[in-house]
Amino acid sequence: MIPHETVNRILDSSQIVDVVGDFVTLKKRGSNYIACCPFHNEKTPSFSVSAAKGIYKCFGCGKSGTAVGFVMEHENMSYTEALKYLAKKYHIEVVEKEESAEEIAQRQKHESLMLVSEFAGKFFHENLQTQEGQTIALAYFRSRGLEDETIRKFGLGWAPLSRKALADAARGAGYKEEFLIETGLCIKYDDGRLVDRFYDRVIFPVHSASGRVIAFGGRTLKTDKTVAKYVNSPETEIYVKSRSLYGIYFAKNEMARQDKCILVEGYLDVLSMHQLGISNVVASSGTSLTVEQVRLIRKFTNNVTIIYDGDGAGIKAALRGIGLVLKEGMNVKIVLLPDGQDPDDFSRRHTLEQVQDYIVRNEQDFINFKTNLLLGEAANDPIKRANLINDIADTIALIPDAVIRAVYVRTCSDKFEIDERLMTERVAATRTEMLLADKKQREREEQRASRSQQPYPGSQPHPTEYQSPDGMDVPPPMPDDYYPEDYGEPVYDAIPPVQQEGPVVINEPYLEPCEKELLGFILEEGRTELQFDVDSKYYIEGEDVNVAEFIDGILADDETDFVNLSFRKVYETYFQLYDEGLTQQQIQTRLLNSMDPEIAAVAKELLIEKYQITVKNYEQSLTATSTRLVQYIPKTLLAYHCKKIELILKDLTARLTVEQDPDRQIEILAKISDYNRARTKLNNELGRV
Repeated sequence: MIPHETVNRILDSSQIVDVVGDFVTLKKRGSNYIACCPFHNEKTPSFSVSAAKGIYKCFGCGKSGTAVGFVMEHENMSYTEALKYLAKKYHIEVVEKEESAEEIAQRQKHESLMLVSEFAGKFFHENLQTQEGQTIALAYFRSRGLEDETIRKFGLGWAPLSRKALADAARGAGYKEEFLIETGLCIKYDDGRLVDRFYDRVIFPVHSASGRVIAFGGRTLKTDKTVAKYVNSPETEIYVKSRSLYGIYFAKNEMARQDKCILVEGYLDVLSMHQLGISNVVASSGTSLTVEQVRLIRKFTNNVTIIYDGDGAGIKAALRGIGLVLKEGMNVKIVLLPDGQDPDDFSRRHTLEQVQDYIVRNEQDFINFKTNLLLGEAANDPIKRANLINDIADTIALIPDAVIRAVYVRTCSDKFEIDERLMTERVAATRTEMLLADKKQREREEQRASRSQQPYPGSQPHPTEYQSPDGMDVPPPMPDDYYPEDYGEPVYDAIPPVQQEGPVVINEPYLEPCEKELLGFILEEGRTELQFDVDSKYYIEGEDVNVAEFIDGILADDETDFVNLSFRKVYETYFQLYDEGLTQQQIQTRLLNSMDPEIAAVAKELLIEKYQITVKNYEQSLTATSTRLVQYIPKTLLAYHCKKIELILKDLTARLTVEQDPDRQIEILAKISDYNRARTKLNNELGRV
């Protein structure tokens, strides 16, 4: 865990212009800096950086944040990784919490597995330069149209014919047998022989999202049908196949930039498309797409285009993938390639422009895809046609967003010319069944987890298999929210990123505008001195008061707290930091990077989303900041109190209508009269009629 003191030091040291300037060419314009946005394609600069506020904002795509948020967004880093990046940039030493002996041992073992895997990757790649590697492997790669730069970039390699080549090289370099075995690189027989898992095969290394080699796929070049075409690394501590995507490290930045992922099936599909110039491409590595793989994609984009082979197997794989992507709340389109070609073939036979144009012209949503695929089979058979419609309705039911479901229901109803109400009922019924099934599944998993925590008779070790209520043996459940970014690499207990915004709790919408406005004054200008005129009722001779203290004092005098919970939480946090002596900019940085996502969300909305550079400059050119503050803050406070009184009056009126006791009615009427007088006074001060 990175200590909070170190986190605060990093945040205080980070200068937004320096950080963004490492990636974007900034030009000075007034008190700010501008550039073309690095997150979307544009010719006219709409990306602005405010050195004073320590924030960036693109008025084209809407992205905004702090220095930490920029590094996370641009480099697709976790919050901890971004902090470490900035710490290194500003020469700040990061000393994490003291680890237990068990944690140290586990970390060292994990790193040893990584180092062995990376040694193997280097070993296989270097073997391409041997006579054997050049004659067999390099010749094969080049026959598939792969260029030397692509081979180097993806670390492609050759596992020699000898079954002991890697084992001998690794032991000679000082690597322990146990790690060679645990990574699955070598197999040890009962007679003590240590042999290589990968031999006489071309090698495709699998990288983690952070770029480390974690596994391998080996393809034989023999035509012997008794030899397996592919040999893959087994699952290990550092590699879980269902959570890995081939090419993710090389594709993630482009996926985020284009806000789109192209999903293919095989290694060569990825390599050929990247080489052509389409680099937002990943593969499910020859396995059926999994929920974990979809969630890994979702870290970088919500939009997926599936391009599988045009044959029967590819179509079935695409159909399976549609449901998984939709259920995770993402958008999916499908492209079928002509004449049974795969993306590798298609990329090598066409230019970049032709492939890009084909994808754009042939992308289909799942309704059109299924319709075109199955309608031919249905022909004029009403039963088959009904089954097709039901199948599409059941697919729509997977979508978690109600509005998107409704749009697809209408599209489908129009397409098949059926009553929209019937489609809605079918979708609702299917969704209910699905939610009930999910609930039962969660209950079963909770039962398994509960049993796994209970001691077994005779204090026996827990078995590696658990038995479900239906008698089936299943592996121990993994938590649904476990998405290891680097597939087993150390996870640090750091503050969540600004981007992970929590829900803003608005439990009294009537007071929201005033509370938001007052909180905005505090967050933006909290330490700015208020210069009231001598004849103002707020003027006190010899006393200076700033915005934060003035608003806090008025609210305290009236014994008033913010009603909306999120605003109150930010208000209280602000004054905690204020009392610690932090500067206004330091407080803003803390709030924008708060460990509480709810606080971060409110701070971002008030400090960034409302930050309209040109409008603010225009306002300031007309009226000085100090003049605007002494005009608007008292008026906002008066309006806030007036609204609170109106809510009290509404409540009293409601109570009066149900009260039966005459004495209580008289008391309520007296209160209504008092509050009406107070409201009239406030309205007079506000200049209202």
